[in-house]
Amino acid sequence: MRKIVFILLVFSYFFGICQDKYPKDYFQSPLNIPIILSGSFGELRNNHFHSGLDIKTQGIEGLEVFAAAEGYISRIKVSQYGFGKSVYITHPNGYTTVYAHLSKFAPKIEAYVKSIQYKKEAYDIEETRFKEDTFPIEKGELIAFSGDTGGSGGPHLHFEIRDTESEKIINPLFFGFAINDSIPPIFQSVKVYALEHNSHINHQNNSFQLPIKKSVDGNFIADKIIANNAIGFGVDVFDKGDEAYNKLGIQSLEMLVNGKRFYHHDLETFSFSESKYINLHIDYEHFKKYKSQFQKTFIDSVNTLSTYKELIDFGKINIEKDLNYTISIIAKDFSGNESTLKIPVIGKETDATLTKKIDTTSFKIIAKNFNKYTLDGVTIAFPKNTFYKDTYLDFKVENGIAKIHPQTIPLDDHFTLTFDVSKYTEQEKKQLYIANIDYPKYPRYQYTRKKDSTFFTTTKYLGNYTLAIDNQIPKVQLLHIKDGQWISNSETLKVKISDIGSGINTFRATINDEWILMEYNHKTGILTYDFTDKILVGSKHLFKIVVYDNVGNTNELFATFFKKQVN
Repeated sequence: MRKIVFILLVFSYFFGICQDKYPKDYFQSPLNIPIILSGSFGELRNNHFHSGLDIKTQGIEGLEVFAAAEGYISRIKVSQYGFGKSVYITHPNGYTTVYAHLSKFAPKIEAYVKSIQYKKEAYDIEETRFKEDTFPIEKGELIAFSGDTGGSGGPHLHFEIRDTESEKIINPLFFGFAINDSIPPIFQSVKVYALEHNSHINHQNNSFQLPIKKSVDGNFIADKIIANNAIGFGVDVFDKGDEAYNKLGIQSLEMLVNGKRFYHHDLETFSFSESKYINLHIDYEHFKKYKSQFQKTFIDSVNTLSTYKELIDFGKINIEKDLNYTISIIAKDFSGNESTLKIPVIGKETDATLTKKIDTTSFKIIAKNFNKYTLDGVTIAFPKNTFYKDTYLDFKVENGIAKIHPQTIPLDDHFTLTFDVSKYTEQEKKQLYIANIDYPKYPRYQYTRKKDSTFFTTTKYLGNYTLAIDNQIPKVQLLHIKDGQWISNSETLKVKISDIGSGINTFRATINDEWILMEYNHKTGILTYDFTDKILVGSKHLFKIVVYDNVGNTNELFATFFKKQVN
């Protein structure tokens, strides 16, 4: 009992120190509704840790978004992908707040953004050269409206707090934002890993999942295992808030071996440059095969995430014969709720009846060296340290498909993939592109750079690639109105575009030969023009749009409409 009390006191002390590092009453909530999270800080995402809070907006767009504190707008970005429409406010206390996936900006900001878009004749813009007196902002001032733009999966507000100087992201909950969370994290599964060639677990030199069950005290226990030599563990665990059913990420994960901490991972803050190490933090191979993410409680030496604390032997456990071990894996959320998973281990020498297959191929990657291979007109070139460790690579070319290992190995950098296209005619070359076909029904265009006899692309993903042909023009469809129609009461003009081959690259729309801004929702394929953008002279108007796909196929749509300017 004394030991438990001591551990709780130590946790409370250090948690208190962490809490006191940040001002609690400086920032207000960016929304006028209770904070209910659809995504937590540091949550596991595809190729990155989540960098902020995703705040639910009651399933709708258009809620007012307010400045969390006084400061000035230091950056505005509009993009089809990523954060969509976003605003950055720099504050005099050394922090910057970020508001993303917005539907539109407050009137004075919206007017400025549209003036830049019309000047550049572009939807995507990024403005960062603001002086402090260009857009000064008061605490609580309306700055935007919530939305679903960019890479959003539904209406919500993405909210961040960054250290202005270092640009490190910090969990906004440390700044006093209140959430209701009385539910401890939930363990879904645990994996055990044989980490050396002489490691044995239940007569296996392999990794596998262990059955777990919930005990009467609300914690979890796994089946007992027999092991020897170096082993490690990984857990599939999530958190929940009181008002929502969706899964959230946890705040910290630690592992005790007979009461001694071997591993600790805490998501207080991290930098964007290290977020890619999520692919080393999780069991990447399992994720690529089965889509579930196991957080490992052991790390590779190349994993330099700053969120790891006081590791012993990188979290690897050396099981000695004739000794018994209790492994305790503890998951905590920000509110201090915690759950423990206990795994009993008996140290015993055994022989392995099931062993891990040893990889051997003709293509051995030496991670610290430049590696280049060519087969049947396909060349792959990996810069130094593209791979995190030496690897035997599966590489073959069959029926024009370059099969470059399964996508089960994470890469640190891009490699170059080159196809010899000297056998194709000039017309064929115009319509060819490099495609990823890991999902053959849905080939994905790879940005293809073309030379006379070779096409090449760069990518961070292994997998299957081929040369695909796109000889189909994009589809363009006018929505809700017909050619020659009066539309005086219409507030917008909408067009739907799509392409079944290489995909949409760009488009250009005009009314009466003047460029107009059409906002593209890439999830629905719908382009929207707001008639308040320009004053139309006269009543008869010619709309024109030209759509280009990624290999240069084009399609045009012309339509005449009649509309009197409504004052």
